[in-house]
Amino acid sequence: MSWLLAAVAAVISFWVISLARILSSSSCVPSDPGFLHSGFGKRRNVLLVIAHPDDESMFFTPTILFLKYGGHNIHILCMSTGNADGVGNTRKDEIYRACSILKVPLQQVKVLDHPGLQDGFNETWDLGLLAKLIQNEVRVWNIDLLISFDKFGVSGHPNHRAVHHGICMLLSDSNQKYIEAWELVSLSIFRKYSGPVDVWLSIIFSSFYLRKQIYCLLNNNPSLSFLAMAAHRSQWIWFRKLFVGFSTYTYMNTLRKINVE
Repeated sequence: MSWLLAAVAAVISFWVISLARILSSSSCVPSDPGFLHSGFGKRRNVLLVIAHPDDESMFFTPTILFLKYGGHNIHILCMSTGNADGVGNTRKDEIYRACSILKVPLQQVKVLDHPGLQDGFNETWDLGLLAKLIQNEVRVWNIDLLISFDKFGVSGHPNHRAVHHGICMLLSDSNQKYIEAWELVSLSIFRKYSGPVDVWLSIIFSSFYLRKQIYCLLNNNPSLSFLAMAAHRSQWIWFRKLFVGFSTYTYMNTLRKINVE
């Protein structure tokens, strides 16, 4: 029994040490004052593209906070109301409450309810339609930087993955080459649920990856992840509470640059 108690104490200690590393560190690893800035420290017009209300809180809070602290102008485009369970209108209201907690201006948050882009694992989203709708927002808000999911969509949800491929379709257009785009790296199941402990692997990978192609953004205020996700009351049930507590995405985001030929 003593060895079990020692093991539990070691795990808790490592968790606390890892969390302390996040709270006391620079919010960007490797440290680069020019990351996401465009020449002479210019602030960016950023569009975060997500699939459902709560994606911004569950997965992208470290990125949103980094952008806000950096003075960037952030817009959020949610491609559906998340109406798979018939509570789309409620979820639409909830994302506005969450974005208010994250200090994203509500007039810069847009939730779509297109008949061809309905929430569901069995729903196939048209990539051309996604590219067109995203392009509309890029033009209206003079967006020069996109952030979204990678091709695995973090959770593997087909709507998440479709958003990534829609952005890649947009970027493949020769007229959109001026837009810079970054994707949230999907992690293995072990790393995904290791909470702050993954900070060590994330730092190592971002430090040794191709220069200026991948960065780890640390959330120096993880309590905001909990508060923002709690604003999604219809979704704030026991297993999502556990997810937010143990998910690496609460404590850090690893962003990788999207390079489309």
